[in-house]
Amino acid sequence: MILDQDEAVVCGAGGFIGGHLVKSLIANGVKVVRAVDVKPLNEWYQVTEGVENLSLDLKDLSNCKTAVKGTTLVYQLAADMGGMGFIENNKALCMLSVLTNTHMLMAAKEAGVKRFFFSSSACVYNGEKQTNPDVVALKESDAYPALPEDGYGWEKLFSERMCRHFEEDYGLTCRVARYHNVYGPEGTWDGGREKAPAAICRKVLEAKNSGKHEINIWGDGKQTRSFMFIDDCVKDTQMIMNSDIDEPINLGSSELVTINQLVDIVEEIAGVKLTRHYNLDAPKGVNGRNSDNTLILEKLGWEPSIKLRDGMEKTYRWIEEQIATGTKGK
Repeated sequence: MILDQDEAVVCGAGGFIGGHLVKSLIANGVKVVRAVDVKPLNEWYQVTEGVENLSLDLKDLSNCKTAVKGTTLVYQLAADMGGMGFIENNKALCMLSVLTNTHMLMAAKEAGVKRFFFSSSACVYNGEKQTNPDVVALKESDAYPALPEDGYGWEKLFSERMCRHFEEDYGLTCRVARYHNVYGPEGTWDGGREKAPAAICRKVLEAKNSGKHEINIWGDGKQTRSFMFIDDCVKDTQMIMNSDIDEPINLGSSELVTINQLVDIVEEIAGVKLTRHYNLDAPKGVNGRNSDNTLILEKLGWEPSIKLRDGMEKTYRWIEEQIATGTKGK
């Protein structure tokens, strides 16, 4: 199936992934007619010309109907979220995204939308399978029996089920991808919502620029993760939307590193060595998480492949430029 003759709306378009997705869809011939985000336009990470850019709170059903009007493809990325420091301290706020997802599904069904994409998260996975840094990569079936990240993870898992039942009961074709730690330029890098790659880039830059060669790391640094560069994310989001994959699927890199190794990479890029201080009381998430890409390789013959070192170089240089020009993170 080719979806480049359809008209799309991207919800959460003022966010990091959403902003990149709008530009990538247009570059690949998809007609994006509308981009929607709760933030005012001057707070969007990227604003694309030639698209109807709307500031709407999609927790409201009437706004969801406005968002999907005249479209056949819905990319639903809108959510209250951030890095571990944000989601561990804002569980109720994260859960309220259930309203957005439910109302978007209702509006899409009513409008006769052809396909609905939902951005889920690796936070849906059972926490008991993520207690060891020497982690066995998580396969899609590991979401059940359910014990997801409190707040944010439960919201994502519930919304996955909503997609499933809207497809079963109403015939709305849904595609669901479980994102694993997406990073890259044009994203949050300070202010409390940033994720580990951007936070570490910022901390290393601050240490280098100040001459005080020290860094504070959340946790013991032995936690393991995989990190997916934004270009891989938006490419495969479109591949999944265009596919016949009728179940939630992992979308993440399988290149596993410890947080200490992530710091090593950024130090090497920056040309500095820092004294490390570990904050064992700070939010650090699960001890180990990696993406099992068996299913995506089977279904699409492809998996995220941009090396962490290469993606971190681009991310570091972009944040370096933001700091040098006095630009505030969003």
